[in-house]
Amino acid sequence: MLQLTRRQALIGLHIGAITFGLAGIFGKLALVGPVLIVFGRALVALLSLLPLTRNPWPTHWRHLAIPLLCGALLGLHWLSFFQAVEVAGVGLATLGFASFPAFTLLLESVLFRERIVPREWWVLLLVSAGLLLVTPDFSLQADSTVGLLWGVFSGLTFALLSLCNRKTPAQLSPIQAAWWQNLFIVLLLAAWAVPELDQVSRQGWLCMIALGLLCTAFPHSMLVASVRVLKARDAALIFALEPVYAIVFAWWLFSEVPSLSMLAGAGLILLAITLSSQRTPAH
Repeated sequence: MLQLTRRQALIGLHIGAITFGLAGIFGKLALVGPVLIVFGRALVALLSLLPLTRNPWPTHWRHLAIPLLCGALLGLHWLSFFQAVEVAGVGLATLGFASFPAFTLLLESVLFRERIVPREWWVLLLVSAGLLLVTPDFSLQADSTVGLLWGVFSGLTFALLSLCNRKTPAQLSPIQAAWWQNLFIVLLLAAWAVPELDQVSRQGWLCMIALGLLCTAFPHSMLVASVRVLKARDAALIFALEPVYAIVFAWWLFSEVPSLSMLAGAGLILLAITLSSQRTPAH
């Protein structure tokens, strides 16, 4: 595993947050449906992570049960996120996804009987208020609202994925677990994606390669390497900037100009993410 200095880790995390923020951009530029995007992203990530795993095979097959469940959740998260991008644009999709800290708190309370402390109630309140502000139209007839809901669903599935990853067997390294997750996504989607691969243009393949390398394999590896020299809280705070980068890129490339209410809602959601990250104990 790559060993970083503190400065290198901080720089690497910021670059990782930027590349995560580019996921919606590349998804929109690929000009193909969510199934093909997710299949291509997982396939590229699978191939690029293989050299880092050294030996992807588990010591016992039962150790794969949780990673495969996580793979299904990761695939569902990606599918719903890119559906949100297709319907509502990058900015709203990313802000909907940013609701995941609130879902994480609620799920931890329900599944692990962890008590919600007063500060965490503020996280729930801020996320809820932020989503109300960024909702352009309170009607399911509006594409933007439907897209935002897909983004929120991607946040829910990401929260479930985060909790599922907590149960990953210690016998598997993070890179091993990520490799098996991406392999499972490829296998699940192959029946739908492979017959349509001839529809993918050169631009589409380049975007999916960028998604797999820049937006998946690189930031994941950087996160794993960085938390060895930084507090988990610091890493979470830096990655909380992902929605900011996504909105800026969408504004610049696609003229998706955010409204004042959208910016205000984004600010509340970012504040909620900051509060949520502060509850993480230092390691």
